[in-house]
Amino acid sequence: MVAMTDSPAKTPAVGQAGAPEKKPLMTARTKSKIIDFLFVLPALALLALFTYYPVAKLVQISFTDWNLLSPTWDWVGPKNWIWLFTGSGAKYLWNSLKITFLYSLGEILATLVGGMILALIFSRMTRGFSAMRAILFVPKYVAMSSCAVVFMWILNTDYGVLNYFLSLVGVAPVDWLGQKSTALLSVLMTTCWRVLGYGMMIYLSAMIGISPQYYEAAALDGATRTQQFFSITLPLLSPTTLFLLVTTFLSSMKVFQSVDILTEGGPSRSTEVFVYLIYRYAMVDFRMDRAATSAVMFFIILLVVTVATMKYSNNTVNYDS
Repeated sequence: MVAMTDSPAKTPAVGQAGAPEKKPLMTARTKSKIIDFLFVLPALALLALFTYYPVAKLVQISFTDWNLLSPTWDWVGPKNWIWLFTGSGAKYLWNSLKITFLYSLGEILATLVGGMILALIFSRMTRGFSAMRAILFVPKYVAMSSCAVVFMWILNTDYGVLNYFLSLVGVAPVDWLGQKSTALLSVLMTTCWRVLGYGMMIYLSAMIGISPQYYEAAALDGATRTQQFFSITLPLLSPTTLFLLVTTFLSSMKVFQSVDILTEGGPSRSTEVFVYLIYRYAMVDFRMDRAATSAVMFFIILLVVTVATMKYSNNTVNYDS
């Protein structure tokens, strides 16, 4: 009897039917992601170099005793933070925060309320109204430093234009920039002159995008123009209002040039906004450690307020068109 033996299994040749297919080392989707990342990498590198690294360095300096006049510094821990909140720096911190928020409130009201009113007044699409809108918008293109120099002349106590007109109606000259009661108001005058036209144009462009069918239906139901404004125009402009609120708040909190030129934070620190306080610590007192601590605090305040505003707006802003 011939013994039956198992013959060795034959491995199928490459390319034959049933042969295992080799998976590609990199799928097309993965390759596309890598290419996309390589295109974004230069932008990320610039952000890391000019944004994230300076912020990290700022936090580091806030825990040192660097006075700008010395090339070296020592690690002092939370000493600057304790000084800022409980030491002699606390009164200047709260004073500058109060002034900054008052200034921001004034600029926000001028941009939102003033811009809305002007947009309603100049909403007619005629040649004459277009020229008047352009005149109101031109100050936005003027540099703040130039505006401040012009208002130094307008608000001058002796030969200022504003005091001249006041004298015509029998009002005594006012020291607009030299007394605490009017210094911050004078800075706000300069700001309002620049932002009113900007708010008007933003609101006007949004109003043009509202469908006239809403107003036609409301008119058929007997709604007055005032009712149409509060029931149609104002709710549909809420995304624009949110945009102006956030951008105006951020820009107003960073005000510096007008204060520096008009009042230099005076009189008696009555116009010392937060950014000017940081400038005073860094470039007048040469205390970079205290300036860095105040700057980090300022960054945290802006971040918290902006995030809170955006979260609140998710439930209140109407994005219907």
